[in-house]
Order: sequence, then C-alpha cells, then structure tokens
Amino acid sequence: MLADKIAIITDDPGWHGRQLKSAFASRGYDSNFISLTECHLMLRGLQSQIVIPGFNQDQLAGLFIRGVPGGTLEQVILRLNLLHALTDMGIVVYNDGRAIERTVDKAMTSFLLKQQGIPTPDTWVCESEAQARSIVLEHTAHGGLLVMKPLFGSQGIGVRMVKSLDDLPLKEDEHPELYGGVFYLQSFVGQAHVNLSIQQNQDWRVFVINGRTEAMMLRTSHHWITNRAQGARCEAINHDQQLADLAEAAVRAVNIDYAGVDLMRDENGNFLVTEVNSVPAWWGLQKVSHFNIAERIADHFMAKIAATQQIEIIK
Repeated sequence: MLADKIAIITDDPGWHGRQLKSAFASRGYDSNFISLTECHLMLRGLQSQIVIPGFNQDQLAGLFIRGVPGGTLEQVILRLNLLHALTDMGIVVYNDGRAIERTVDKAMTSFLLKQQGIPTPDTWVCESEAQARSIVLEHTAHGGLLVMKPLFGSQGIGVRMVKSLDDLPLKEDEHPELYGGVFYLQSFVGQAHVNLSIQQNQDWRVFVINGRTEAMMLRTSHHWITNRAQGARCEAINHDQQLADLAEAAVRAVNIDYAGVDLMRDENGNFLVTEVNSVPAWWGLQKVSHFNIAERIADHFMAKIAATQQIEIIK
C-alpha cells in the first residue's frame, strides 16, 4: 500500500497550516491537522503502535511538525517520545524530535552554538536565585545589560531587560510557569548605553532549508524586542553571504532539516546568532519573498519521504 497521507502536527493550523496543506496537495498528498495531545501509544501483545486519530499507520508517509504543545514534564516527554518512536519506525518526521529538543530548549541551542565556535551572545543558565543575582551584579556593575528569556518561550513573550537586581523575577512571586524555575540570562546585543525606548532596533531572520539559505529579511522596531509578533516591520534585503554562512553553520550545529535563524549585530558591527527556531513562522518573510516558501519546504520534505519509499513526486 502506498503511503500517501501526511499528518500536520499543530493545535492552531491558521495561515501556515493552509499554506502547507495546499503545497502537499499539489504534490499528490492528502494532509490533515492533528494535535499530539490526541495521539497515544498502544503496546498490546507483540505489537507496538502509535495511534494517530484519522490516520492508518500503513498509509502515513510523514509528519510535519508545526507545534509541540507545552504541558507537564511527563506530557512533554510523552509527546517527544511519540515523535522519536515514529522516526524509529521509518516514518519521516520533519523536523524530528531530536532537532526539536535541541532547539526548543534555548540553553541547549546556546551550548551547541558555542561548542561549534559560532558567534552567539554570552549566556548563563541556572536554577539558583542566588547564582542569578550574582551574575546580574557582576554583569551590570559597569553598566552592562542582560536579557532574561523563558527557556521554552517564543515570539518575544516573557523576554525582559535586566538592568539591575530589581528587574530579576523571583521564583516564588512572578510567573513561575513562564520561567519554570530557570534563569536564562544573556548579554544584551546592541547599543547598551542609548535610550532603548526610541532606538531603531534591528535583527535578521534567515530561513534555511536542507542546509541552504532560501530567504532572509530585516526586522526593525522602535522596541528593543524585534519579533514580528511584537510589531516589528519586515523588510526585504539582498542576499548577504556572511548572514547565510552563519545561519547555515548554526543549522549544522543543531542538525536540523529546516529552521528560522535569528541574528543581531553587536556594538562593533559583528553578527551574532541569537536563536535557531525549529518551528519557525514565515508569514512576515513570505510578504517580502518572491517565491512560495511553503512550496520550497514541501520540496525538501517530499524528497526525504521519497528516499524511504518508491514514489513519484508531483511538481
């Protein structure tokens, strides 16, 4: 039986889901949306099965991951284990569970980037409030700035500037579920001694598929947080080889099929990789790109599926 079904894993299909569904359909694949919270393991007798409602496992060609919902530690581990098990069973998972683990955790991403010598901001990660306060005191003593981020956050939610101990959230009284009892502190990238409320802040998003840069854009904001979801303006830019080389090196460091890589310039004009996103949005990037990004992603996804079975890819 030909495996010709694709499960798009998401709790909120939206524009991205529609783009992917259309791209898969034009290549002869039927796809439907499903949440990982609806999937489960069935281990009965000598059989082991991943139950994905609405999908016959024999017909399932691949899973496209558009979101792994948060939850308790046990729930998140189960959801990731489902992805690992599907990969072990020969089903293409894109991006796979290992890549998601390496990138959804900002601490691991920072560690892997530093290990490979890729320029990225200095970072401290700890559980101890006393250690966090010591880091803040040492770094801000001479006017330095830090940024605190949720370890598993996205879209700029929960990102805060730390200029002094007063800006450090306490475990017991401020959004414990947001920071999860972990202090992820990173050196602020940019002009540290200007008025941050009126400065034009910029970062770059580079979209890498199969190890190759496919698109890039500049994001500009009056706020020091430059996510499009926080109101940044997206602008088309010409291909920049330095940006492309750094983004592609970052993708190799975390070993991922496709990613949105974020970069910023420090006060000396040097590019630093700040994040590697394994479930990147591309709505803003599509607005300034001359080709259909979902189609380009689908091409690589289909090529990976084709490598596992005898199929013809319809373009």
